[in-house]
Amino acid sequence: MSADPRLDAIVTDLLREKEGEQSLPQRLCDACLEALPVSAAALTLSNGDGVHLVVGATDERTRVLEELEFTLGEGPAVDASQAGGPVLVTDLREREGTSRWPAYRPEAAAANLRSQFSFPLQIGAIRLGVLTLYRNQPGLLSDADMAHALAFADAAVIVLLHLQDVSDTEGGLARDLGRRFDMTAELHQATGMVAVQAGVGMAEALLLIRGRAFASDRTAVTVARDVLAGRLNFREDKDHD
Repeated sequence: MSADPRLDAIVTDLLREKEGEQSLPQRLCDACLEALPVSAAALTLSNGDGVHLVVGATDERTRVLEELEFTLGEGPAVDASQAGGPVLVTDLREREGTSRWPAYRPEAAAANLRSQFSFPLQIGAIRLGVLTLYRNQPGLLSDADMAHALAFADAAVIVLLHLQDVSDTEGGLARDLGRRFDMTAELHQATGMVAVQAGVGMAEALLLIRGRAFASDRTAVTVARDVLAGRLNFREDKDHD
């Protein structure tokens, strides 16, 4: 048993539930929403090559924002992942406190998120990912809620390790997550190509890919593959428009 009874309770509840459509990472994000005074939660996994994958999110806006943060290469979750310590932002609209994230901050504001708390998931020097909690209003979590949030971050590490234990791979990611990492790498690579083709920033390039996917009833990954294969060129689209 761990020293923190909250951690034991979180992990026990997660593993007690029967397997269904929701993954363990998704169930953990949903549990954060139920147990803490937060508006959204997301769990992002990282590998040694700098690729990031959102494996759980409580809503689509949070999933897109988390994905965008790592595509832009800036934001609280990115800083938490790189520095190995929590990054707690009381107000994302406060320019003085968030000036180091000029591209990310407007995106967070547009999503109506005011505060963000990102906790790195790590074992010693090995960093596994980030658990991020969002609130629709500014302000810090209370001391008790912060302790509970840290327990959820510890639980997220256990969840990721559990996924490895039940996988049939030797080292690396569980097979399912490994495939999703490959897909995310393709999306990130295509985003860079579209940014060059269309002469726009990374954020807008990602939105162009997602917009094309929505308009054609496809996934962003399939559109990204068309870009990488040369079947789709956003420079030509821009000239046509």
